[in-house]
Amino acid sequence: MKKISIYIGFCAVLFSSASCKKFLDKNPDNRAALTNPKQVSQLLATAYPQGNYMAFCESSSDNVADKGVGAQDRTLLDPFYFRDVSDKDQDSPENYFFACYSAIAAANQALDHISKVEDPENYQAQKGEALVARAYSHFMLVTLFSKIYHPDSASKDMGIPYVTEPETVVMKQYDRKTVAYVYEMIEKDLLAGMPLLDDKNYDVPRYHFNRAAANAFACRFYLYKRDWEKAISYANQVFASGNIVSVLRPWNTTYRTMTYVELFAEYAKATQPANLLLVETASWWGRNYYSQRYGVTTRTRDEILQSNPTGGNYAFNFQSYTAGTNNVLLPKINEYFVRNSINAQIGVGYVMVPLFTTEEVLFNRAEAYIQQGLVANALDDLNIYASTRIVDYNATTHRLTNSKLQSYYGTGNTQINALLALLDLKRAEYLHEGMRWFDILRWHIPVTHENMDREVLAHLSEYDPRRVFQLPESVTTSGMPLNKR
Repeated sequence: MKKISIYIGFCAVLFSSASCKKFLDKNPDNRAALTNPKQVSQLLATAYPQGNYMAFCESSSDNVADKGVGAQDRTLLDPFYFRDVSDKDQDSPENYFFACYSAIAAANQALDHISKVEDPENYQAQKGEALVARAYSHFMLVTLFSKIYHPDSASKDMGIPYVTEPETVVMKQYDRKTVAYVYEMIEKDLLAGMPLLDDKNYDVPRYHFNRAAANAFACRFYLYKRDWEKAISYANQVFASGNIVSVLRPWNTTYRTMTYVELFAEYAKATQPANLLLVETASWWGRNYYSQRYGVTTRTRDEILQSNPTGGNYAFNFQSYTAGTNNVLLPKINEYFVRNSINAQIGVGYVMVPLFTTEEVLFNRAEAYIQQGLVANALDDLNIYASTRIVDYNATTHRLTNSKLQSYYGTGNTQINALLALLDLKRAEYLHEGMRWFDILRWHIPVTHENMDREVLAHLSEYDPRRVFQLPESVTTSGMPLNKR
């Protein structure tokens, strides 16, 4: 591990407005005057959640512990203790909830306009983007604010409102219906929108639902829905070129030799092949994810990164820094700070979030293979992944096999062993990014949060109702009941 004084250099990255200008040079939301497809496309730039889920998802996960010292932002403190988050500002569940519905409102405004034009054939690409974007925001809402989908209970579990029309009245009443209903609507929008997408319609395809990103979303959706064949089918569309290694992040080659400043700049670039869909979010996570009291510690880092089923050394360790004594940093989430005015000392931090990556698609396909009993296929995918993550990877020495996994995990069940390997590799891949929380939800993984002396501070059992984030209290005025506790 590297221990260096990085504050000055890191701040230079945070506050370099020149590096982030291109992300902010976009036309404003212009809902009042939609007269052509280009203006609808401009509106659809706001049809993606401008909020960030990383902070509250990571802080709820088993990646973090109490360092004993450091700042205590409520967006991290409350999730750590599995309490309803009282903070309503950026990086909070409430902020993300409303960011998703704001994105949905933009998609609905676009669809409403398209339904009234005289030449709808000229708006097909915009219609496709609006439908898929609407499906995505509802998918994230139902995943975080309702019980995780299960075919045995989805028709009874309370969902979230699926909004398909622009709001025309104040305090409209909404019905939450069921998780099953929300999934049906997501699937309907997704399948209707995907064939209409046209990558040529975008100046920068990775800032929109391009075809690859839509296939990645479909892969995730059907994995969560437990339709393994469709999850595999959509993953195959993402990897249609066949050369999977070329579109994965080069952690054990190019990334390994980068400075942390270079890696910060590279990780969320639109030119990085691994990034399928990127969205700009107002967020302090770029400065908070390593410096706050409740976060990844040297102990949890070592638990996640010091060993893995390949027997090799993660390349992540060559880019793992400790700022101070117990603040762990992998250079991924780069904040760019926008001042309120030229001479202002205050402003807003932004981070670019990779919503879909090729790595996730590969993991999702491997998981679907495991569920179908095709363990050999799953191990092939995991070995492709490992070949880009293990230092000095050797196909013979480091290759994952059934016997190696049995020795590492101690069970004779090849499916369970392969799944455990996948979850461990995935946990390491997405450290700091909040993605671990979704696996904790789907696999009912218990979470225990401890302090530096290994004393238990908070525990989340397998079916604890606190796994579902609470809706904002303000929505009760729209007729929505809160989640039971």
